[in-house]
Amino acid sequence: MKVTKEGLKRLASEYSGYLEGEILDKFYEEFGIRFAAGHWAAGGFADRFAPGGYNPGLDDSTVAQIERVAKAGVKGVEFHEALFIDGNYKTDKRKVAEVKEALAKHKLEPTNMNFNLFSDPKWKLGGITNANKSIREDALAIALQGVDIAEEVGCKSVALWPGSDGWDYNFEVNYGQLLERFIEGCIAINKKAKSLGLRFGIEAKLHEPREGNMVIPTTHMTILLSKMVNEECGGDNMGVVIDYGHEQMYAVEPASMLYVARKSGVPVVNLHLNNAKLHSNDEDRIAGTGDIWRLADFCYAAIDTGYDGWFGEDQFTYRTDPVKSMALSRELFGNIMKKALLIYAIKDKLEKAQSTGDAVATIELTKRYILGDQ
Repeated sequence: MKVTKEGLKRLASEYSGYLEGEILDKFYEEFGIRFAAGHWAAGGFADRFAPGGYNPGLDDSTVAQIERVAKAGVKGVEFHEALFIDGNYKTDKRKVAEVKEALAKHKLEPTNMNFNLFSDPKWKLGGITNANKSIREDALAIALQGVDIAEEVGCKSVALWPGSDGWDYNFEVNYGQLLERFIEGCIAINKKAKSLGLRFGIEAKLHEPREGNMVIPTTHMTILLSKMVNEECGGDNMGVVIDYGHEQMYAVEPASMLYVARKSGVPVVNLHLNNAKLHSNDEDRIAGTGDIWRLADFCYAAIDTGYDGWFGEDQFTYRTDPVKSMALSRELFGNIMKKALLIYAIKDKLEKAQSTGDAVATIELTKRYILGDQ
């Protein structure tokens, strides 16, 4: 982000009131807020209740998804490496070329490449932690291939969300052995990513699709694991991907995780935006539709800790138009980010109030920025 004294001064004048349309675009540009969307946020959306998807007839090709992301006013796109491989799990150069052409046409930037080691039934018992050594090796090979695909497409980072790596029942797995396998896989992926100049992040999640726990259920654990892997590989290339909704699942304060990562010397590789109820499942609803105080606090933390990556929509808006939903998420997030910037402009006053230990003092100071129409 680009946060300057001059820009902060203009918040109360040029950017006063609710932001939408051209002034919202200008706000994003002036403050260097890089906003992206996962290609899946522009998709047809299927779940177990509607396996055929909620948008029948929608062109769900990657190129069509890229076009819808652009229509929403979003500037970056996240991918899964599975979009770029053939039936034999090998890179399909034609698909890579198609996507690069579509990105250039719509002037979109490829941001992050995720490894899909969960949607194929082959991975139902895990990817890089699978008890079957052969399947485990296949998963790692696909992830390493995904790093190459990421470089070819032009992404700056790669990420692993270990969807099926975990357990459903007590005594189902040896937790220590599962963790060792996961760490070994991360070391191999991180070394490959580092050699190509790409960051590598792990996206934690409490559960779902695993019904017990995923192998890395919280950001706290991801930070610890990242330190272990970085010690083995040297440097600080591996870090965390913080998904806002995943933090809601175990009701941690999302903002606090940014400070924990910074204090631990672990990079925040990517941020995912959405909304979910506390202690619920991963609902992936439109960002900005939940607790405004909490999201503004998260935005403030991103500013205060110097986060310079992308803010990416990871949402599944099953029953609403995907383009309108992506655009609305961008709009709501921009307005809440503005509130955080207004508070950051009086950081000295906020820190003075915080030093008293009096919550009323901080609420009195921030209430008009959160609930007012500045």
